[in-house]
Amino acid sequence: MQGFYVSAYGHPDQSLPSAECNLMEPGNDTRTSEFLLLGFSEGPEQQPLVFGLFLSMYLITVFGNLLILLAVSSDSRLHTPMYFFLANLSFVDICITSTTVPKMLWNIQTQSKVITYEDCITQVNFFIIFSGLDICLLAIMVYDRFVAICHPLQYTVIMSPRLCALLVLVSWITSVLHSLLQTSMVLRLSFCTVLEIPHFSCELNQMIQLACSDTFLNNLVMYFAAILVGGGPFVGILYSYSKIVSSIRGISSAQGKYKAFSTCASHLSVVSLFYCTGLGVYLSSAATQSSHSSATASVMYTVVTPMLNPFIYSLRNKDIKKALRRFSAMAVRKGPIVLWLKNLPGLQASKS
Repeated sequence: MQGFYVSAYGHPDQSLPSAECNLMEPGNDTRTSEFLLLGFSEGPEQQPLVFGLFLSMYLITVFGNLLILLAVSSDSRLHTPMYFFLANLSFVDICITSTTVPKMLWNIQTQSKVITYEDCITQVNFFIIFSGLDICLLAIMVYDRFVAICHPLQYTVIMSPRLCALLVLVSWITSVLHSLLQTSMVLRLSFCTVLEIPHFSCELNQMIQLACSDTFLNNLVMYFAAILVGGGPFVGILYSYSKIVSSIRGISSAQGKYKAFSTCASHLSVVSLFYCTGLGVYLSSAATQSSHSSATASVMYTVVTPMLNPFIYSLRNKDIKKALRRFSAMAVRKGPIVLWLKNLPGLQASKS
């Protein structure tokens, strides 16, 4: 893609050489800039297949996580700390997917790869918020299992509704502050007027790599925050699981061990999938120049993981499956009643 300079009046000037790094200064400057989301860079004949694949995954993600939200909210038996955190995780998974996938589907449908500078910053902002919430909620959920298995007699006292709400609130505040820090650091950077991002969405590390100005401070803040926000909860997860394993080993009966481990199996699967794919995004972008492998890792992190979470929790969790059956049975029972009320002669006469 040949570079061009956007003047202060917004008119492109093709006379400047494309090899130059023509800057777009943020702030009060009236220049504008746009980014190109390359995605997987398939040919036009493969775009309908990619569109159908990602649309299917997006609908499955939204529908699956909505089912978990409906099951938890409609069944009083699931009004416990464990399922309260699971419902929040499902909501965040819907949000993190909705931050990136709809824009990609729109670009494929319109055969355009353009995203404006403002939209790119907004996408990065919300992506950092919801990915940070994902990390915090996974750490909170394993802490909940740690208390339930290691301190069962004090569980209801420790995991009170007030503490549960406070933990979620602190997660939101931490994620929002982290996002504001990172996006404010990006706003101080200068960019070339045409930028190619080898992903299907804007990501913080990709934007920093494409900046023309000095990015030392940005990289320092980004990696320090990644260690603090991502590594801190991960250490807490490892510590909690080490205590959980020690407690499970102390259980004498095999049935008791299986029951205790089964409550953590779904969460352990989600944690492994989340951290492995998330780590793969940054390792692939740092260790290889292949944009295709980096984009694939990004898809696993932002699309596949939220899509698989409902399957992992619903297939391995008897309470969720029972709640979904009760919810579907209730919906089936209410359906004929609604139809019968609509067909009442009195209602039809009043409408006429």
